[in-house]
Amino acid sequence: MDSKGTVYLTKERMLELEKQLHVMKSKGRAEMADKIAEARSHGDLSENAEYDAAKEEQGLFELRISKLEELLSRARIIEKNELPTDAVYILSDVTLEDLKNGGTVTYRLVSPEEADFELNKISVTSPIGKALLKRKIGDVINVTVPAGTLEYKILGVA
Repeated sequence: MDSKGTVYLTKERMLELEKQLHVMKSKGRAEMADKIAEARSHGDLSENAEYDAAKEEQGLFELRISKLEELLSRARIIEKNELPTDAVYILSDVTLEDLKNGGTVTYRLVSPEEADFELNKISVTSPIGKALLKRKIGDVINVTVPAGTLEYKILGVA
């Protein structure tokens, strides 16, 4: 993830992340404080491993909050209807034919923060995503991935 560039998110994903941040800052911080207070009540802090662990967990939790705040500060909402439909772009649904086995698959190209392979959402920064960007229906792409080389023909872009 580029730590200085714009992050493109769908409105739904932006709302999910904002909700997650709110919960972390309210309930999450309160739970962390309770854990530390509980550990502190167990006596001498210099020999209290539970207290040390709770403080370390709190530090990691605050780091996650900080990273989420930073990501949201760079986020820009992108709507599918704002994008051209003449080629493959972020948020395009692309139907591909695997030229090696004849199967078809449809992927949605999304930002790295929204990628979820199980939902067929692939990142525009993934090897397949990069190969698809700005390509058109009928184009054939060859993509080298860890499992070998894939060859796809673009059947549809929506």
